[in-house]
Amino acid sequence: MSSSDIFIGETIGTAVLILLGGGVCAAVTLKRSKAQNAGWLAITFGWGFAVLAGAYLAGGVSGAHLNPAVTLGLAIQGGTAWGDVPLYLVSQLFGAMIGAVLVWIAYYGQFHAHLTDPEIIAAQPVEEGMVDQKTAPAAGPVLGVFSTGPEIRHSVQNLATEIIATTVLVLGILTQGLNDEGNGLGALGALITALLVVGIGLSLGGPTGYAINPVRDLGPRIVHSLLPLPNKGGSDWTYAWVPVAGPLIGGAIAGGLYNIAFA
Repeated sequence: MSSSDIFIGETIGTAVLILLGGGVCAAVTLKRSKAQNAGWLAITFGWGFAVLAGAYLAGGVSGAHLNPAVTLGLAIQGGTAWGDVPLYLVSQLFGAMIGAVLVWIAYYGQFHAHLTDPEIIAAQPVEEGMVDQKTAPAAGPVLGVFSTGPEIRHSVQNLATEIIATTVLVLGILTQGLNDEGNGLGALGALITALLVVGIGLSLGGPTGYAINPVRDLGPRIVHSLLPLPNKGGSDWTYAWVPVAGPLIGGAIAGGLYNIAFA
């Protein structure tokens, strides 16, 4: 697998993942969207289908990691060369940012309608820069379209939730190689991974929004901070470390568990 294969596959695959995943969040959140208030089931299945699409597109090119936690787990397990890890991570972050920009373009009118609506403006409790970070962190009204946030802000619990959920995800991906005499499941593996993501969202997504992927959160959060969105509010950088550190720790744990229990 060449460097260009890794870059192209991971960039395109992750961009599609974030476009469809962020797209369902926009569809459910924004005013003047036909899917507004469709609910958590729509979001969880939308993200599952997003994973399926991205994995199918990139699987034959780069292996469709689409997630630094998966790349780290595979490197610890031995399935990915450590020398390729930085390129995977950079490509994934770049793709995630592209996907987030495409969500903004696709829902441009809805973003404007939502953020200029008097009800939404009035609902913002404090001005940016005047927020008590312990009680009301600065998270704008459409930040949830781009990145995750906790329902109860408790760093230890939030971190633990992301670690647990990502460990389940990455271990589920790594153990696919135990099937078919170690040859994996091919295209069927993408479907199983997508269903696993849906299951994680339904079972473990409630506390934090289940980032389970550092670039899924960090890339779009960076884009949110840069886009010219009116009345967009803050990007909640005080929480941003949790959906990065948690999935990376979970991926490392999954790689270690695989080597102990399954290798």
